[in-house]
Amino acid sequence: MAVSETAPRRRAGGRGGNARRVPGFHLEQMPWRIPVNPDRPTEPIDGEGVQAIHLGAMHILSEIGIEFLNDEALALFRQAGCRVEGQRVRMGADFVTEMVARAPASFTITPRNPARQVTIGDGHMVFVNVSSPPSSWDLARGKRPGDFATFREFLMLTQFFNCIHIAGGYPVEPVDIHPGVRHLDCLQEKLVLTDKVCHAYSLGRERVEDVMEMVRIAGGLSHEAFEATPRMYTNINSVSPLRHDFPMIDGALRLARRGQPVVVTPFTLAGAMAPVTMAGAVTLSIAEALSAIALLQYAAPGCPVAIGTFTSNVDMRSGAPAFGTPEYMRATQMTGQLARFYGLPLRSSGVCTANVPDAQAMWETTNSLWAAVQSGSNMVYHAAGWLEGGLIASPEKFVMDCEVLQMIQRYFEPATFGTTPEDIALDAVAEVGPGGHYFGCAHTQARYATAFYAPMVSDWRNFEAWEADGAEQTPERAHRIYRQIVDGFEAPVMDPAIREELAEFVEKRKREGGAPTDF
Repeated sequence: MAVSETAPRRRAGGRGGNARRVPGFHLEQMPWRIPVNPDRPTEPIDGEGVQAIHLGAMHILSEIGIEFLNDEALALFRQAGCRVEGQRVRMGADFVTEMVARAPASFTITPRNPARQVTIGDGHMVFVNVSSPPSSWDLARGKRPGDFATFREFLMLTQFFNCIHIAGGYPVEPVDIHPGVRHLDCLQEKLVLTDKVCHAYSLGRERVEDVMEMVRIAGGLSHEAFEATPRMYTNINSVSPLRHDFPMIDGALRLARRGQPVVVTPFTLAGAMAPVTMAGAVTLSIAEALSAIALLQYAAPGCPVAIGTFTSNVDMRSGAPAFGTPEYMRATQMTGQLARFYGLPLRSSGVCTANVPDAQAMWETTNSLWAAVQSGSNMVYHAAGWLEGGLIASPEKFVMDCEVLQMIQRYFEPATFGTTPEDIALDAVAEVGPGGHYFGCAHTQARYATAFYAPMVSDWRNFEAWEADGAEQTPERAHRIYRQIVDGFEAPVMDPAIREELAEFVEKRKREGGAPTDF
């Protein structure tokens, strides 16, 4: 697309944020940083409420029990002295408390590029790309099944945006690649196109072991160095209500024993897979999460773990999941209180139910993201690109969400709330005096370039200037930015020898048959 060098300039605040207004493609974004949330969390329940949910979760674990469809897990629970009847496990509160206390309050993950290291916990807040939708949607092609070409485009967006810290699960499922070898092609491409922390799906021994080996190779690490510190992670979900399946627990145990983090995220929808009340749904979710965390800490004491929340409600008229609702926000805040009670890092999500990147998509996602801020979340899944309750990934939505993520990062910066003498600015007040203006005073001139947030996607011109320049709406601007990023993308540097070793491993595993496609 040709770029006009004579297009009208934006009024103050743009600073090159609109890629259309500079020769060639340029998008001014915030530098890479790991945000730290300085705010006190929102706590909708008091200490008695936290205790009530904790005791409710302990009652579920000790009296009702959780099913584990995994023989190794059942054997470990028997060894630990828990009551195991068939596949149902009942564990006492003392055992759960002792095991959870073994978990670290925070941990770091170091990918192949050490400059992209992230900290999970201790007030840090990292954002993860959209993960696992089976379909994609964009303005040019509409909705369609996920494919490898689109998967690659989302990886380019993930690498490009500094506000995305982790390359999580597949940003769209590439259904044109056989599931037996899909993990090999996808992780090879992820490790080449990004240098950020990546994730393994816990879907069987072969997939988990392959991905750990690929991450080790990409980092140029010995086996000892790989296991000495976290290099990647997995996220597992319970099968609510009250069940953990075989492959996810199997994968979680494999990673935990090699020192790699596990995020345990029950998927509880109030009114469907959990009680219709939010406190009941959160209690069930906490019980399911703690049962798996207790298992992991028994098997691998001190292994890094986090507790995840994916508790929302259903539309009682249709049974469909709903996200970004007031109930979702409160459940996230309440789970944050329980995570702090147990001393565990917290994962939440930036989710919505909208089908296209419209106003509904943004208000629901913004609700979800601000609930993450208010809850003290340390890891935010699906922070950019999620639509249709997780069934669609959209590049326009990805770009639009990154605008919101940058605003959150700016909101955390001391410049927005500092109270030093320079911030109070009495000298500037004296210089300008009554009836003047602050545009030209020394205090403003020294700070105008960085004083306020500058957008990437928002258009701050007045209506007439915007209309005269084509009346381009937000999804259209986002689509153009997405295409310019993808069309001009350059992969991060990787040692050619490492790249060759990685490719050889992938080809060897394909010759061996990859992974089984059922469990």
